[in-house]
Order: sequence, then structure tokens, then C-alpha cells
Amino acid sequence: MPLEIMEVPLAGKVLEVNVNPGDKIAEGSQVCTIESMKMENPILAPVSGVVKEIKVSPGQVIKAGETIAVIEY
Repeated sequence: MPLEIMEVPLAGKVLEVNVNPGDKIAEGSQVCTIESMKMENPILAPVSGVVKEIKVSPGQVIKAGETIAVIEY
């Protein structure tokens, strides 16, 4: 099955992670929330599938382009 590598669209701090490895998610599901420039930004799944890996954790500071999650679809 193909894999979707989700990348961070903007730099910021991870406030929460809403999914776990093994979870089935739908396209548009909220994967995590990132705080950037004092705004909370929900990061949504671009595809439906099964979460294979989560690469971020709450409190982590991330840069644009870093991997958030890997989804098998």
C-alpha cells in the first residue's frame, strides 16, 4: 500500500496530537494542532488511511517541512 508522508506546513509548537499509530482516519481528520504566531492551527489528514507513525509529540518545537506522520492508504 502507498504511504503519505505528512509534512509540517509551518513552524511552531505542537500543542496536541489527536491520533495514534494504528488509528484509521478519514481525509480531513485532525492529526495534530500547532501553535504558530499565537494562533492554533489544526493540521488535517490529506488522505484516508491508517496511521503508521507519529513523528511529533506535544510541546515539541518543529520547523516547516519536518515530518508529522506517515499514513498508509
